Amino acid sequence: MVEGAPRILLATNNPGKVREMRALLEPGGWTVLTPADRGLVLEPEESGETYAENALIKARAFAAAVGMAVMADDSGLEVDALDGRPGVRSARYGGPDATFAQRIDLLLSELAGVPADWRGARFQSVIAIVVPDGRHWLTCGAIEGRIGMAPRGTGGFGYDPIFMLAGRSETMAEIDEAEKNRISHRAIAVQQALALLEQLRHDPAL
Repeated sequence: MVEGAPRILLATNNPGKVREMRALLEPGGWTVLTPADRGLVLEPEESGETYAENALIKARAFAAAVGMAVMADDSGLEVDALDGRPGVRSARYGGPDATFAQRIDLLLSELAGVPADWRGARFQSVIAIVVPDGRHWLTCGAIEGRIGMAPRGTGGFGYDPIFMLAGRSETMAEIDEAEKNRISHRAIAVQQALALLEQLRHDPAL
């Protein structure tokens, strides 16, 4: 927590996202709060058909509940050989109660027999910033790669163990956290968001 810094609430309870977002936002001079910090139990239905729609659904719900600036991320993995699946349903692929290990197993089973050259994929991230007066901003980031034949690495979270960076042999789960926070889809979107937040730093709505 940055003493005396402007505050922003992250609209997520995902510990991996919280860890990444804090590492990206706090060096920019922001105090990052979570729903747990505010005693919030809120799970808005992500009914949108795009990352932007879902990010805004989450950010608006939390902004209405806390009366402060909120940042929400909606991210997904798009696999070319699966016509872009799982996409916006990445966090619910295989059912709402599936673990990410089960989701990875499902995705790999769907790619069984697909050669490496046909396993192109990308991570997409859209970040929504919403302030209590209703104004909102969107930023986005993407990173290209391909799906590996089996999970590798212990870092990161979600689909990181099977996402191989373009032109490299490592998965996102095999690179160190500092590098991931420089090159990931979410890092790209957050850097754009920080530029917006810098302009809003002295805004009364924050």
